[in-house]
Amino acid sequence: MVVGVVVGEGPVPPLNLVGTRREAYIAAMDQTVTLSHSAAARVAAIAEKQGKPAILRLSVEGGGCSGFQYKFGLAEAPEADDAVAETDGVRLVVDSVSLDLVSGCVVDYVESLGGAAFRVENPQAAAGCGCGSSFSV
Repeated sequence: MVVGVVVGEGPVPPLNLVGTRREAYIAAMDQTVTLSHSAAARVAAIAEKQGKPAILRLSVEGGGCSGFQYKFGLAEAPEADDAVAETDGVRLVVDSVSLDLVSGCVVDYVESLGGAAFRVENPQAAAGCGCGSSFSV
């Protein structure tokens, strides 16, 4: 949870935000997630093939072998409380609940002999599983 982000008249509380203060808080959070250039290129290719906007949604759900798991999907548009990061015209959106668990992360797309996948480099994760799709805090 980010507390003490100074915008305007003082710290912006993380809950119960309305109007301009809420928008300022969301704007401050926008820079806490990053989409790599390789991930942006892959999202753009997938979105074009499916005829959808180039918007990747990252969310966190309970489950997986480590307690939480990442969920990826294409989105039609950002929601009102989403943090949004943009790279090469491709947007990465994260809902406010998931953002607490992925703040500071980088979403990358990696191709290797073992396959290709989106990977989340998450500084909030204390541990992860071998497949890279679940983590614990």
